[in-house]
Amino acid sequence: MLLSPASTSASLPSQSFWGKFKGKKSDKDSEYRDRQSQMALARQRLLTLAYDDMETVRVLPPSYNDLEAVARDWAKPPPDAIFSLRVPTEFASLHASRLVSGPYIYLTGEDSYQIAIMGVQGLRVEIVSDAPPPPDEPPPPPVTEMPATFNLELVPGQQIALETTVASADDVDMARMEDGTVVDGLFWGKLVIVHADNNHSVDFTGTRMNNPDITPEFMFDSKVMSKLASASRASPAKCHLVLLAPAQQYCDVILTVNPLWNLSMAWPPAENVGDHKHKYFLRVHPGGALEHFESEMVVTSLYYEALPDPAMVDPNEFIAPRNGFAMPFRDFITHLMNVLDQLGMSLHARTNFINNNLHAFSAHRNIAYRFLSPTKIANAIDISVTADPCVFTRLFLIFRGISDDDIGLFAGAGEKEANTHNWREIVGWSENSKDTSLFRVLETSIWEIT
Repeated sequence: MLLSPASTSASLPSQSFWGKFKGKKSDKDSEYRDRQSQMALARQRLLTLAYDDMETVRVLPPSYNDLEAVARDWAKPPPDAIFSLRVPTEFASLHASRLVSGPYIYLTGEDSYQIAIMGVQGLRVEIVSDAPPPPDEPPPPPVTEMPATFNLELVPGQQIALETTVASADDVDMARMEDGTVVDGLFWGKLVIVHADNNHSVDFTGTRMNNPDITPEFMFDSKVMSKLASASRASPAKCHLVLLAPAQQYCDVILTVNPLWNLSMAWPPAENVGDHKHKYFLRVHPGGALEHFESEMVVTSLYYEALPDPAMVDPNEFIAPRNGFAMPFRDFITHLMNVLDQLGMSLHARTNFINNNLHAFSAHRNIAYRFLSPTKIANAIDISVTADPCVFTRLFLIFRGISDDDIGLFAGAGEKEANTHNWREIVGWSENSKDTSLFRVLETSIWEIT
């Protein structure tokens, strides 16, 4: 999940990772190769290079030297030109942002680069130079013809392949929409030969659009249509934030939302203070009541919903046998109650959590789920509170429905394995979350991946 700046939640990377930066391995070459292997297995990440008002997108390089080579190849600065690279803190990793006080992290070598990209799925790097900006890249040539192959059944049991060429009318670029958007992918259709005595006619079948501005002959694949419809209605993450104070006090709560997410709803309303930040000014009471001065409301929790960019939502990537578990719905509710109990939720809180989401759970025969780590949560929505010390407990459950066929993929990640999994370690649960003498923040969030 992408990615937001610094977090106040007490989340640290694994000891093995920090060991690389503390010099616990003496063989630097071996260390570098290990890191390269891990990145090769990870999901491909993208790099956005920016110079003045120019931008380009590349695959994120594995090392600082590769990054500098890519940047120089694009910007093509003169040999004597000033040239340096920097990352805005809001696009860097949580841990890198904590190390600086200014708006930028300047990349000076391999260590600073690896810390900046740690835990992020994409990185924005700005080029600082006195060289002229790179020239505009020429657009690709228009596509006016493309090959097409149709499988034809001449008579029952006899099939041939018909290879032909699809030509564009009026030399229109078939690779671009009217607004210039590049169309990339495979196009699907069906050619049917209809036999009626000695007359043969050709009919094209597909999904017909009900639009008066589009001719009846315009068809496209119904499978593509269903995927587009699914992507356009990505479900929001629903979040409840509870503040528990040992004594009455005033505080600010600031939500920093990653640019790939959008705060679609908040109650009480949050004040937008810019830079993807939303602020609450509250008076917190020991019993859990929150006075919100702007709306003059008294509530027991802050509620907000966040919508992700549909393009980043891949159900199979977010919840898979390597990071989650799956089981039938009839077993999931009881299992989830036990997990929430282990994570420190009271009987009242976990009962409300189940009841409020029971309708969404019951819509599926089988459910795959996982809890996110504090780092991944902060990469999407970070929380800061003007109270010190403060104990954060952030429980973010993501789930999706799976079919009876797909549940077989979770053969080694079922209810039995889930019952022995240490979710406390994953979510960063602390005994301090039960200390009534401390200022505590409890967030419970749920997101259905559709």
